[in-house]
Amino acid sequence: MMNVRNEGVIRDKGMSGETMEMMTGYRKLFVIGALAALTGCGSAQADGTEDAEASSEFVRVINVEVTSVSTETFVEEIRLTSVAMANQDVMLEAEESGAITELYADRGDVVRRGAAIAKIDDRILQAQVAQARAANGLASQTWDRRKRLWEEEQVGSEIAYLEARFAAEQTAAGLDLLEERLARTVVRAPFSGILDERHVDVGTMVGPGKTVGRLVDLTPIKVFAGVPERYASDVTAGAGAQLTFSALGDEVHQAPIRYVGSTINPQSRTFPIEVELPNTDGSIKPQMVANMAVTRQEVAEAIVVPQDALVRVADGYVVFVVAEQGGNTIAEVRPVVLGPTRRNLVVVEEGVSAGDRLIVVGQKSVANGDRINIVGQ
Repeated sequence: MMNVRNEGVIRDKGMSGETMEMMTGYRKLFVIGALAALTGCGSAQADGTEDAEASSEFVRVINVEVTSVSTETFVEEIRLTSVAMANQDVMLEAEESGAITELYADRGDVVRRGAAIAKIDDRILQAQVAQARAANGLASQTWDRRKRLWEEEQVGSEIAYLEARFAAEQTAAGLDLLEERLARTVVRAPFSGILDERHVDVGTMVGPGKTVGRLVDLTPIKVFAGVPERYASDVTAGAGAQLTFSALGDEVHQAPIRYVGSTINPQSRTFPIEVELPNTDGSIKPQMVANMAVTRQEVAEAIVVPQDALVRVADGYVVFVVAEQGGNTIAEVRPVVLGPTRRNLVVVEEGVSAGDRLIVVGQKSVANGDRINIVGQ
């Protein structure tokens, strides 16, 4: 029954059995031709890609800047942070009680050693001095007479002689004491300097220990720094030091180390050093911060390179130098052994020789054997 149905359908479409067989053959031929065409196209595309890769080889060329390496004398420095201190800095204090009656100097005035700063009311002490002077005069005269009578004429007793002697000495000592107290009612400068502060006015009541003002001596000025204990054998008195105060510009002050401490601070693990600088114009103020560089050692005929030229690797540092290979300029890697440093410079003990051209810009972008183009030197 299936065959009858199919034949009926064929007849309905007006096609014979031979016609159907021809159409089936045509379809097979079409499919085979399409597959062949697709295969041919794929092979042609593959061949074209390989030819393109073979005909164009990629070469990386990196622009760099170089510097020529030469030898020089290298000075290694110990970099420290230091603080300026006044040569002398004291608080002037009253030694007697009373009201301030006169002021002889104001803040900012330059005073000489022994100059009067302030005067304390001394009227009571003056009266006591006058009384003691009178008592001393009587005791002295009594002693003179007793002495003459006893030693020359043997008149009187030895006890009276001794009493007169010690009374004269006692009243003289009392007079000296009161005169000294009277002198101390004037507050004087213990050294030459600047009256940087004044703490009293006329009428202010003061007593022993009451501060009257602050006197500072800024010529010379002292600069203190703490040196790490690992440099204990490298820093000695008389060694040179260079100082720059950022607040005063780029001026460099040079002076020898005046003092080197003998003990280590247990908290900071440093020992103190002191440098004196002339400060005639007073431009260096106490508590100013300075950068101090102390000479540690000098290396003659050293290979010195910028620290920026170094490239950190797993087992140390390397640099790149210019080399020629096959007519091309390339970067050549060199492991280096480093020595002392100073600011942005470092001594290379092994790995670089005088005359080498060191890559200082672009060194972090190159690899060993890369072609380079020198754009600056």
